[in-house]
Amino acid sequence: MSPPQRRRRLPKAAPRPKPAPPEGPGGATGPGAQGRPREPERLYVVTGQVEGGDRAELDLVTLIVACADAPPTAQPEQSALLRLCQAPMSVAEVSAYLNLPFSVVTVLLTELLTAELVQARAPIVRAELPDRSLLEAVMHGLQKL
Repeated sequence: MSPPQRRRRLPKAAPRPKPAPPEGPGGATGPGAQGRPREPERLYVVTGQVEGGDRAELDLVTLIVACADAPPTAQPEQSALLRLCQAPMSVAEVSAYLNLPFSVVTVLLTELLTAELVQARAPIVRAELPDRSLLEAVMHGLQKL
């Protein structure tokens, strides 16, 4: 008598989820919408045309602080940016939190800087900080008191 033959069980194919329909007009997605990138057309609409064509000189580490609340005519991205920047935040952080490219954030910030709704603060340059030996001398002097 021969041993019983075992049959391999094939895994059942799981049903594939249907892709979610695009949100908003033209299929644009909002910030943080399931990790999908924004469509280029939406980014162009968000940035529009900068008056004069000039952008503010912003670096990735430039700190942004909101000076006022968003006006009723502000775009959703501008309102979100103003809410985020109640405390100082770098341009890189703003870009990451809003899920927008750096170039788009600089255009939005240029508009907000022109309207005086935000302030841009340059980062502290390391050369402007006091020398470590001077700080240690002050610390030792205070310890002797």
